Amino acid sequence: MDLPAYAIEAEGLFKTYPATKTAPEKRALNGIDLKVPRGSIFGLLGPNGAGKSTFINILAGLTRKSSGTVKIWGRDIDERPRDARAAIGVVPQELAADVFFTPRESLEVQAGYYGVPKNERRTDELLNALGLGDKANAYVRQLSGGMKRRLMVAKAMVHQPPVLILDEPTAGVDVELRRQLWEYVKGLHELGVTIVLTTHYLEEAQELCDQIAIVNRGEVVVCEPTPVLLRRMDIRNVVVTPEAPLDVAPVLQGFETKGRTGGAFSVSYRTGQSSVEHVLAAVRAAGVSIKDIATEDPDLEDVFVSLTYGDPNAKDPLKT
Repeated sequence: MDLPAYAIEAEGLFKTYPATKTAPEKRALNGIDLKVPRGSIFGLLGPNGAGKSTFINILAGLTRKSSGTVKIWGRDIDERPRDARAAIGVVPQELAADVFFTPRESLEVQAGYYGVPKNERRTDELLNALGLGDKANAYVRQLSGGMKRRLMVAKAMVHQPPVLILDEPTAGVDVELRRQLWEYVKGLHELGVTIVLTTHYLEEAQELCDQIAIVNRGEVVVCEPTPVLLRRMDIRNVVVTPEAPLDVAPVLQGFETKGRTGGAFSVSYRTGQSSVEHVLAAVRAAGVSIKDIATEDPDLEDVFVSLTYGDPNAKDPLKT
């Protein structure tokens, strides 16, 4: 059987929640068109309430779409629902594990749900790969939050799905556990598993993802390879370290300035309208002697805020 070009395909996907006594009708997805290339690490980003969770729940079979088509690994979720769900593993944002089971029992039960024969189960392999081997027979209620999250990843992989969705997988996880989790995920990716990642840690998405889609108000705002997406911003920063540290950033006509630690300051400019030379000339005209300069390219956070909130200098609600 030929492998599909896309791990996930959604066309004209709508989801409308009907009105209730306490809330009006709400359209969560407004015509989503999205294709996730097979074998990629794909970032699905957006502010809270953008529709990401609704989209994931439709893929997982937990929410019924209102209209549109969805295929997972080439399998239409309406025509072949069982096959489509078998092709996907979902690690939900919420920690959901039976606290009276051990991790080993949790994986065995999950494998049973998917009809994995006992001689084909990889329970101990998964536990060891995710650093839970020494906790295999402890009760889940005794695990830390980070360990429970890694257990959720193991449960999602018991049936060896070709597509793995990670919904905020490192929320509340410390730096070391985050590193271990990504080591395992990268290993899965090298084996050909397609990874779909949602995260509020934008630097994480920038580092890991081959391609990123940004969703806002139920629509795909942009879907591009990560390097192409980053080039969308034409704002650059020049960080100036003056000879004498400044308590307040100087006012420069035509530029925005912000103070930095140690008495330095940054100057923002648009590449299509100005240049580093213009910035330095303005700094010198303000009577500031320059000790050192450095330039900064925009990061994914700049692009994200620009596309979802309109102002690249606006405060990001995700950081509040």
